[in-house]
Amino acid sequence: MEKADEVRDVRNARRDVEGALMSTERGGPLAGVRILDLTSVIMGPFATQILAALGADVIKVESPEGDNMRHVGPMNHAGMGHIFLHANQGKRSVVLDLKVPAGREVAAKLVERCDVMISNIRPKALGRLGLDYDTLKATNPRLIHVSCCGFGQDGPNAARAAYDDLIQGASGLPWLMSQSGAQTPRYAPTTLADRVTGLHAVYAITAALYERERSGIGQSVVVPMFEAMTQFVLGDHLGGLSFDPPNGDPGYARLLTEHRRPYETKDGHLCVLIYNDKQWRAFFAAIGEGERFESDARFSTHTNRAQHIDEVYAEVARLMRERTTNEWRVLLDAADIPNMPMNSPRDLLDDPHLSAVGFIRQVEHPTEGRLRTPGNPTAWSRTACTEPSPAPGLGEHSAEVLGELGYTAAEIAALQVSGAMGKG
Repeated sequence: MEKADEVRDVRNARRDVEGALMSTERGGPLAGVRILDLTSVIMGPFATQILAALGADVIKVESPEGDNMRHVGPMNHAGMGHIFLHANQGKRSVVLDLKVPAGREVAAKLVERCDVMISNIRPKALGRLGLDYDTLKATNPRLIHVSCCGFGQDGPNAARAAYDDLIQGASGLPWLMSQSGAQTPRYAPTTLADRVTGLHAVYAITAALYERERSGIGQSVVVPMFEAMTQFVLGDHLGGLSFDPPNGDPGYARLLTEHRRPYETKDGHLCVLIYNDKQWRAFFAAIGEGERFESDARFSTHTNRAQHIDEVYAEVARLMRERTTNEWRVLLDAADIPNMPMNSPRDLLDDPHLSAVGFIRQVEHPTEGRLRTPGNPTAWSRTACTEPSPAPGLGEHSAEVLGELGYTAAEIAALQVSGAMGKG
């Protein structure tokens, strides 16, 4: 009974402060959830942009200099870089200098009235700011405190700095690139580690919110980049090292063959994946070599194809050069063999499927003009998401959010003079 009484008291206390911080009206499955976002660059902002798109009220706390990605072009106006515009839709921006005691005090008051606090500040630095979980749970026992960091906090790398390039390298991606035909080890040309880890943060937050509905209390969640990417890579490439003792080398041969790439046609390139027995039979029939599936043992079973994957893909590459891209698309579609064009980012803007589903949105930004931006890839039958607000200007909502906390105009002005909200 004591535990049940404690949970009930916590829930009642939460309801008492529920109206203290007003939320922008919005729909979506996370409507009513308030998130204090202390993240910057890509990993954390990508996660919180998804949560905002799902209806959460995300309050983004920025330093007086602003998120670094504000300053990476191309841009129409200073401080509104293209990546920032995409990763921070649907959020409200508050400027606080957390190095100033009054700035930390405001942040702590915000935490009291939020469901989630997410940060990519290194945990020890977060502790020095008084924003660690053990400190904050005293005033908000329902808080879900999420720390996105480079490494799990029980290992020797706990305090090391981490960036996308470093984590890609440490988790094996450049090595894999070199094994698959790249002349030198290379990073994937997208912020893969940041965005994979950001997705881990999204499901961790939503799962923690679900658990809190049952227990009534929050918890601390750590989301480390190195472990997230290591799981991502080893899921495919642990290979023979899966067994103890090992029964082979690491790697998934189909992914590592140098012939796994868009196929060159007579006039361009085409992405084709002939995968199962049915598709291979159909492919050979379509090119007039129907008997080959049975007669060429390299193609006749999934196991054989895997053992001879270099030869299999090389032969498809040879055949693909015999027809134009359009000829192949007609032939392969008729045979129900998976294929897709090799698009560039520019091509995606005119992709017929993306156009039909309205995925690339055109929005009017109040300062940046007309923008193209990717939409939310999920669709909901009942709790549909509302259109997210445009990415905010630096500190655009400072006065609004502090007013919701109960600060008067004079008190907000005093915070501005103190440096707690920057010098602007």
